[in-house]
Amino acid sequence: MKILVVNCGSSSLKYQLIDMDGEQLIAKGLCERIGVDGHFKGKTADGREVENNNILSNHTEAFYEVKKALTEGETKVIDSLDEIDAIGHRIVQGGALFNDSVLVTEDVKKGIESLIDLAPLHNAAHLQGINACQEVFGLDKPEVVVFDNAFHSTMPPKAFIFPVPYEYYEKYQVRRYGFHGTSHRYVSNRLSEIWGTSLEGKKVIVAHIGNGSSLSAIKDGKVIDTTMGITPLDGFIMGSRCGGVDPSAITYIQAKEGLTPAETDQMMNKKSGLLGISGVSSDMRDVEQAAASGNERAQLALDILDYQVTKYIGAFIAALGGVDAICFTAGVGENGPAFRAHICDNLAYMGVKVDKEVNNCRGKEVKISTPDSKVEVYVIPTNEELMIARDTKAIVEKL
Repeated sequence: MKILVVNCGSSSLKYQLIDMDGEQLIAKGLCERIGVDGHFKGKTADGREVENNNILSNHTEAFYEVKKALTEGETKVIDSLDEIDAIGHRIVQGGALFNDSVLVTEDVKKGIESLIDLAPLHNAAHLQGINACQEVFGLDKPEVVVFDNAFHSTMPPKAFIFPVPYEYYEKYQVRRYGFHGTSHRYVSNRLSEIWGTSLEGKKVIVAHIGNGSSLSAIKDGKVIDTTMGITPLDGFIMGSRCGGVDPSAITYIQAKEGLTPAETDQMMNKKSGLLGISGVSSDMRDVEQAAASGNERAQLALDILDYQVTKYIGAFIAALGGVDAICFTAGVGENGPAFRAHICDNLAYMGVKVDKEVNNCRGKEVKISTPDSKVEVYVIPTNEELMIARDTKAIVEKL
C-alpha cells in the first residue's frame, strides 16, 4: 500500500510518499510561497531531485506540481496517481470534536471548519489542502485526517481546564489541547518497542524540542499533561514564541506600545523566544554559536531554555509520581548534545546519569543514560509522517 502524507500550511504544502510494505520512503517534497509566487522542491529516496519556481496560485496548483514530480521526469516514482492508495493529512486542531484519526467526510470537513477560530492559520489551510487534494485526486480516493492534539485528549479536566470563568470553556471551548501529539505518540510507541513491553505501569516524559517545543507527561501510555495550551504558544521558551508569561505583562506591553490584538499575537509568536532574548536568531544553532563567541544575551536565552525545560520536567515528574524514562526528540532534542547534557546534569539529583560519549551524537536513536542511571534517557528521532501513514493505512484497511 502506497500512502501520500500531506501537511498543508497557509502558503506551503509538504508531502511524503511512503510504501507501507516495509514502511519505506519513496519521495518527498515541499511547495512554498503558495499564493505569492511559488517554489517547489522534490526529492526521491534514491537522491533524484527537481526544483523550480513555477507560479502556485493556490493549493490545487501545488498538488498538480506534486503529481508532476511523482509521475513524470527525473523524479518519476509511479506511473499514475492510481498507484497511491490513500492520503493522510495532518490537522493541527481537532478541538474536543476529534479524539482519534478519522476518514474524511463532509461532516468531518465541517467539524474542522468549525474549529478554525481555535487555529485560524492552521485549520483553514488544512481545509484548503483537503479540498484541493480532492479536486486533484478525486473523491473516490480515501483520505484520512490525523489530529495534532488527539493524543493529548486523555488529559483529565484538572489538567486541561484553565482557571478562568468556566463559562468560557462552555461557550468557546477555551481549554488546554496540546500539540505535537503525533510526535509524542510516535516516540512513546517507539519506546514501548525498544522496551519490548507495553507502557502500562510506566511513567514517561517526552521532550519535543525544536523551533516549536512541548513536553508531555505519559502514564500507562496515556497523556496526563502537556505544556502547550489552546494554541502552540503556551509552555516554555521556543524559537520565536514566548511560552508561558504572566498575562498582565502582555496586557501591560500591549497598552504601553498601543498594540492591537493581532500585533500582540505577532509579538508573542514571531518576535519572542530565543529570537527576542538573544536578538540574534530563532535558530538554536545560531544562538549557540553567538553564545560561544561571547554574546551574553544569546547565553541568557540558552540559560532560560535550560532552566524552563528542567523546571517543567520536574513538574511533570511530580505529576506522574516519578519517572522511568525521558525521551528527547525533534530538531534540538535529536541534534543538540550540549542541550541534552545540560538538562540531564540539572536532573542529577534524581539519579540521572548520562554517558557523555554516547550523548555526543546527532539524529540517531540511542540510549544515552548509563547502566546505573535511576532514570533511562533516550534520543528517539520522531517520524510524524510515518505515524500519519500508519493511521491512514489502519483506517483504509477497514473500509
